[in-house]
Amino acid sequence: MTSTLDCEAAAFVHPSAQLYGRVRLEEGASVWCNAVMRSEAEHIRIGRFTNIQDFVMIHAEPGRAVEIGDYCSITHHATIHGCKLGNNVLVGVNATIFNDAVIGDNSIVGQHAFVREGTQVPPNSIVVGSPAKVIRTHNSWIANRANALIYHRNALAYAKGDHRAWEGPDFERWLGATLERLQSEFEAL
Repeated sequence: MTSTLDCEAAAFVHPSAQLYGRVRLEEGASVWCNAVMRSEAEHIRIGRFTNIQDFVMIHAEPGRAVEIGDYCSITHHATIHGCKLGNNVLVGVNATIFNDAVIGDNSIVGQHAFVREGTQVPPNSIVVGSPAKVIRTHNSWIANRANALIYHRNALAYAKGDHRAWEGPDFERWLGATLERLQSEFEAL
């Protein structure tokens, strides 16, 4: 199969990232150090302003594409395999989400969680454990979107060679204004 990488709209793809097969990165997406995406038979779609952090592994297998929504953060060492994630989802460090699982919008999958094959997680859920279970309902729209926007800002800085974008008064001002804007947007929903 020939690779069909569509990454032009991405904010940043680290040189050590490995993307194979049919992979599409939407506007503002970022892929960080040593992340791997393989899609030999299906496709992988990474939504707008979504970040795929260091050492994340994403694999689409026959009959199971990977769809990750907008403003998501897939954190370090997570494994995403043949599943779908809604918008504004945060996946914790070392979490695994397996075949045919669906994670609803505005949810958090906790670190080291194992989401079993076919699990359906409703929107606004906090999911933890192995096997993962919903332990609480909470709309994490603001926190998850803020995290994605922080990574987008960082990706733009990295693309320019600036590896210290999270320090100093400029960052603090930007963060305060961003959180205030997100709160207003959330209240208008």
